[in-house]
Amino acid sequence: MDWFEGAIRDEAELHEIYEPSSWLVQNKTIDHLDPHCRQYLAVCGFVLLASADASGRADVTPRGGPRGFVSVLDDRTLAVPDATGNRRLDTMRNVLQTGRIGMLALLPGRGQTLRVNGRACVSTAPALLSQLTAVGKPPRAALVIAVEEVFTHCPKAFVRSGLWDPATWPAKQEQPSPAAMLRDHVGDASLTLADAEQAMVDAVTIRLA
Repeated sequence: MDWFEGAIRDEAELHEIYEPSSWLVQNKTIDHLDPHCRQYLAVCGFVLLASADASGRADVTPRGGPRGFVSVLDDRTLAVPDATGNRRLDTMRNVLQTGRIGMLALLPGRGQTLRVNGRACVSTAPALLSQLTAVGKPPRAALVIAVEEVFTHCPKAFVRSGLWDPATWPAKQEQPSPAAMLRDHVGDASLTLADAEQAMVDAVTIRLA
């Protein structure tokens, strides 16, 4: 069956099945980082970055660091240092193509998230990178975000999922093995499970900084 056949194609169809959002939802978006946003980001150590390439192919990637690793440069500008990762460069490649990005910032145990959308670029300016040492050293590059939209997102998804409630977390035996997933997705018969396990250990020890 083709699940895309007969799918909704325009906003008018959407509005036929969804009632309008509330007055609060429609009016909570701001175009700058106010003191509340600054305080939120100052204690935030984890964000998700959403981007797409010129053809519309979308990607979401996690970024993490010590509290406040996302730097507020001014009321309308953020900088996200690029700590050593897998070097796929998906997000930076997409930003080079479209100059756009979305960011979702999370705080452990808190349901309300902070969403930021805006223009973006990849910067290697020494004057900028020298300020971004939260991950231990200046990064090779940083994503600079020119803020256009900022708004909080309600905690319903966290309430429904029980994400922060350990009692809802699946047991390890219910989850797929991380090392087995890596080995099987690579699809190289020469890569053993032990090799995959060691690669994952190395990634978070000797290649973390």
